[in-house]
Amino acid sequence: MPITRSQMQNELVPGLHALFGLTYNRYPEEWPAIFEKATSTRAWEEEQKLSGFGTAPIKAENAPIAYDTAQEAWKSRYNMITVAMGFAISEEAMDDNLYASVGARYTKAMAISFQNTKETICANVLNNGFTSGYTGGDGKVLFATDHPLVSGGTNSNKPTTGVDLSETALENAIIQIAAWKDERGLLINAMPKKLIIPPANMFTAERLLKTILRTGTSDNDINALNSMSSIPEGFAVNHRLTDSNSWYLKTNVTDGLKFFTRKKIKFEQDGDFDTGNARFKASERYAAGWSDPLSCFGCPGVS
Repeated sequence: MPITRSQMQNELVPGLHALFGLTYNRYPEEWPAIFEKATSTRAWEEEQKLSGFGTAPIKAENAPIAYDTAQEAWKSRYNMITVAMGFAISEEAMDDNLYASVGARYTKAMAISFQNTKETICANVLNNGFTSGYTGGDGKVLFATDHPLVSGGTNSNKPTTGVDLSETALENAIIQIAAWKDERGLLINAMPKKLIIPPANMFTAERLLKTILRTGTSDNDINALNSMSSIPEGFAVNHRLTDSNSWYLKTNVTDGLKFFTRKKIKFEQDGDFDTGNARFKASERYAAGWSDPLSCFGCPGVS
């Protein structure tokens, strides 16, 4: 259905002081704080995790050398989705509108809708990270206590019991991250880079990461999280995280949370010869997901 004069009657009347409702300040893009950016030229992208070698053994005198075998572990697939939207405006509504170009005005509104979709899809990678059915290449949800390794062991990127954001919770998470191993059971140098939180946790995060002394105690102890720069990139607020108690640590492990751009957003306009209506549309293609779960540590908080 095109937008007609009956849907914009006041915009046809002289003396209207202001048009409002489309000019609210908007949050800047928040998804880039979580995802690595990549591009794609295919319907889907796959990433294969590899396994290296185990610990090198000590060779006894005159004994033969031991041989090890590298192998593939598991792979993740990113299926490209298409996001599209359009609107039409009648010829008469275009002719009789007395204020700014109605087409340009609503094209800006459509761009806001596209940004909201992208932000929501990206945030849902974390929102669904504890939910059964949203599994990755290793057959586990993003945040699990038993991500399997080729060596037979496991890695855990969540606490065994949900806990709210606090000094102790962050310290325990950082210690847990430091114990992560690769596919053959060798320690990796994993550490947190950035804390990702919903708005409800932003004041707690500010106090935890930026005060010199420990918070919530009368002791004159230093705040180790601050003095050790344990989370060097600070925190980022994501307004589309649905669990107000949740919190996440993005780590230095690469090839983890990824966003593939297949086609950048494209706006197009044409006219319908028979009706004279102006038609506007936009579309883009992308995929958001994760390959290596060790790129992030997550906690749902206390429900």
